[in-house]
Amino acid sequence: MASGIVAQISGTTLWRWLSQDALRPWHHRSWIFPRDPQFARKAGRILDLYLRRWKGAALGPSDYVLCTDEKTSIQARRRMHRSLPPAPHRPIYVEHEYARAGALAYLAAWDVHRAKLFGRCERKNSIAAFERLVAQVMNQEPYRSASRVFFIADNGSSHRGRRAAARLRATWPNVVLVHTPIHASWLNQIEVYFSIVQRKLLTPSDFDHLSALKRGLIAFQRRYQRSAKPFKWTFTRRDLHVLLVKLKSHNVAPHKKIRSRNTSP
Repeated sequence: MASGIVAQISGTTLWRWLSQDALRPWHHRSWIFPRDPQFARKAGRILDLYLRRWKGAALGPSDYVLCTDEKTSIQARRRMHRSLPPAPHRPIYVEHEYARAGALAYLAAWDVHRAKLFGRCERKNSIAAFERLVAQVMNQEPYRSASRVFFIADNGSSHRGRRAAARLRATWPNVVLVHTPIHASWLNQIEVYFSIVQRKLLTPSDFDHLSALKRGLIAFQRRYQRSAKPFKWTFTRRDLHVLLVKLKSHNVAPHKKIRSRNTSP
């Protein structure tokens, strides 16, 4: 009205117009643009492993592929009033206020083709904690005597870079650590399992103490294992190519560093 576009208009009418419009500048969605120059190569070899291929050759019967990661800082929240169970036409009632009862890290590994799950709880994430998870896997057959065991991991501090790969290989010569591209944890199948844990166990968080949280995580893991099947992974190299072409169309030149000058007298 101040701009002379309309003589009179109500806030409700204006809001209805904006809600029906295709352009909604007040909505936003965060994303991380992939900046790894070797994104295609690193992502492609992971997709190949899911299809039981490595460097152009088929995997052998004694080669295994596992996805691994950690879910850090899982809080045990002790509700100020006990939750009320569900009833007809009523969901579970969970008290909004809570007291923090500590946090722990849940580390897990998923055998992509055998649907075998491994997991452990640690007070915090660390190199030693990750290596304990690897040992939990590698001390069991068929991994101990396997030709190769591929561990797919992201670039977290506990398993980052060539040093992490060398550490594992020094203890387990048949372990091959394969890193996802930076900002591409969605390529790691263990994240699918973590999303299930989050939905079915950790939402809402209602644990009186850390030991109850740990028991819940391990019990859920055992229950899930009884009916686990390999995930139907459908994202292929062709999909990767389409995605990269699409991202390239959004590519912009990186921001130049701006040198500030002191203009004060």
